[in-house]
Amino acid sequence: MSDANVAVDGGAATSRSPSLWQTYGQVFASRRIAAMLLLGFSSGLPLALTAGALQAWLTVEGISIKTIGYFALVGLPYTFKFVWAPLLDRFEPRWLGRRRAWIFAFQLLLAAGCFLMARTDPAASVEAMAALAVAIAFLSASQDIVFDAYRADLLSPEERGAGAAVSVLGYRLAMLVSGGAALIVADQWLGWPGTYRLMGAIFLLLATVTLFCPRIPDAQRLLSSARAEWLGFVVMIAVGAGTWFALSQAMRWLPLDGASRFGVLAVETLAMVVTGLAAILAARKVGFPSFLAPWDAFFSRRHAVLLLLLIVLYKLGDAFAGSLTTSFLLRGVGFTQTEVGAINKGLGLVATIIGALAGGAWLSSRPLYNALMLFGILQAVSNFGYWLLAVLPKSHALMAAAIGVENLCGGLGTAAFVAFLMALTDMRYSAAQYALLSALAAVGRVYVGPASGVMVESFGWPLFFMLTVVTALPGLVLLWWLREDVRALGSVKLGAPLDD
Repeated sequence: MSDANVAVDGGAATSRSPSLWQTYGQVFASRRIAAMLLLGFSSGLPLALTAGALQAWLTVEGISIKTIGYFALVGLPYTFKFVWAPLLDRFEPRWLGRRRAWIFAFQLLLAAGCFLMARTDPAASVEAMAALAVAIAFLSASQDIVFDAYRADLLSPEERGAGAAVSVLGYRLAMLVSGGAALIVADQWLGWPGTYRLMGAIFLLLATVTLFCPRIPDAQRLLSSARAEWLGFVVMIAVGAGTWFALSQAMRWLPLDGASRFGVLAVETLAMVVTGLAAILAARKVGFPSFLAPWDAFFSRRHAVLLLLLIVLYKLGDAFAGSLTTSFLLRGVGFTQTEVGAINKGLGLVATIIGALAGGAWLSSRPLYNALMLFGILQAVSNFGYWLLAVLPKSHALMAAAIGVENLCGGLGTAAFVAFLMALTDMRYSAAQYALLSALAAVGRVYVGPASGVMVESFGWPLFFMLTVVTALPGLVLLWWLREDVRALGSVKLGAPLDD
């Protein structure tokens, strides 16, 4: 790391260490952190435009509920974005510098997509609307890939927590704009076509902002032929799709009608694993350099498999507690929908944002390992609040306290966890690695829903929330075991040029 990175603003190091508040101020006043807020906003804005806002538009236009239900598949690009993420590492426009050119291009294309949706009548051509929605979701997922890589490449170790927190803030604010505010604007003033034109105009403004975001130094690039990349990509997709189709047809012959949800989930998981392995083997056989090189580089480090396991386990207890929170508050305790909406969603959002910002501030002057351990313990302990709600008489004050504390601690953990993922990436492959690592982080949440429902039916709410605390312990034990590896992550940025 260069001397310029010793101080956040590039000033000369002095013998006198800055105070804690001076450190916070230097980090959060950084131009790089300001970029995280605006680009986080850009990342979150498209999500509701292909989900809640689009669903509202289709409903107003009288589209059938069955058709609207199929529009949920529009979000699939977010799930599979790791597949084409390596190509965004390998093929990168150079006219705006590393990462920024892709972000700028995707913002312009998102603006164009919004303008085209504004010109489309869903009642007359629902197929065209679906195609545009898929295109926007693909562009949005691609923007997410490059923004995550840009954030990981740009921020110094002491800025990672603040960058994670501020980007979460921008993301959440954008979801409020394109989700809640868009419905009000469409209903009261502009209608849905006008609202989507407004969102397109916002993307044009954000693209202008991107031009002024900080540049990042170029990193060593993977030198591979374009033909090998595209051939490997096409073969991997074809083999994966063919394997999944064959296995899905074979699953129809299995006697799964009377099987438990865990049994069905186990079979589907096995099919997904086999599909993934077949696709990876095909990629390695044919050669897909930008997909294989990031994983080869990651597995060359010590304890690589255990680090991947830590990614799965670290927020598992938090995910368990949050999986059935709304159902617990409504059915388990007996609060009204209005009470749950105001406190769980409103107060919970505010507490999450405050927690993320506080976590980012803490990380600006504390080691990553210390933050991960402290915030992980707080995440686990905060679940006891729901246990108290389950065993004590109904209380609005206790509900507010439990939700506030749990979301606050969850926000702290999120800031540290995102900083951890950023620290794990190699600048040469940050788009591919971050997309793959974040996809892996979501694996545990896939199984939380089915498991949570069965556990509640079997043990009841009080024991369920006690078990969510226990579920957090393996991740903390593994974190302690890997403490030296995690501590080492804060001292170097992999793949960075020597004279940054």
